Amino acid sequence: MARIAILGCGAMGSVYAGLFAAKGHEVLAFDAWPEHVAAMNRDGLRVEGASGDRVVRVSAATTTAGAAPVDLVVLATKARDVAAAARAIPPLLGPGSSVLTIQNGLGSSEALAAALPSAHVVAGIAGGFGASLKGPGHAHHNGMEKVRIGELAGPATDRLRAIAALWEGAGFRVAAEDDIARLTWEKLICNVTYSAVCALSGKTIGGVMEDPDLWPVARAAGVEAWTVAKARGVPITVADPVTHITEFGKAIPNARPSLLLDHVAQRKSEIDAINGAIPREAEKAGIAAPVNATLVGLVRAREAGFA
Repeated sequence: MARIAILGCGAMGSVYAGLFAAKGHEVLAFDAWPEHVAAMNRDGLRVEGASGDRVVRVSAATTTAGAAPVDLVVLATKARDVAAAARAIPPLLGPGSSVLTIQNGLGSSEALAAALPSAHVVAGIAGGFGASLKGPGHAHHNGMEKVRIGELAGPATDRLRAIAALWEGAGFRVAAEDDIARLTWEKLICNVTYSAVCALSGKTIGGVMEDPDLWPVARAAGVEAWTVAKARGVPITVADPVTHITEFGKAIPNARPSLLLDHVAQRKSEIDAINGAIPREAEKAGIAAPVNATLVGLVRAREAGFA
């Protein structure tokens, strides 16, 4: 059995922690929410939804200070918190430790590799989970599509395949990939389609798809992201962006994207790493991305009133 640390044990992190612990791995769950940490230590962590329903024991804390090295660190914080989280990782690292960073949007793996010895770092993408926290110590997820992992550069390695085997053994659908950057963009196209529009409207992914006013806006954001990826020379395999984003949405119609959950909780979101990445990348290609730029402006304006 492996010793696994989940750093950022929020909605998605709790799903990871719950399934790993259910298979007998030693799981250390780190999160900044004291009530969540206290509930996990007192009552166990409950994870329910597409993977079943279980309560597992984990060792939870708000800080990594004094922690011993682990085999695998899964960094599951919001993209905006990666730089701060990187400072908490060193106590968890031994010579053979790997750090798998799984965030939405662009830039997290590069930021983490700049803050830590890059040899430790691998990148991941989680799709189709639709996870949320129902309360302290209680996570739910609507789907369970796939976890894809890759080296920051180059094809899959033996190290990567060993990490993939850990995830697969815990019940996840997982793939060790040769080109994680391409796959990151293919997921980003879906993220930008729904994230900002769901947050601004308060609707689920399915609700946006069914709305005759919102769906054209969301669809345009996704198509624009696809256009920017092509202009930047990213070797995406998506031939038809509308089919791509529609199939993604149909798989998890009841899901509420993380941006919406942040707005419900009056928290600032990771809009800059998701929709905000598209205008930045478009500028590098000498083109504009007005749909996503407008959505980013609207989200930022709303978040100006958040704490």
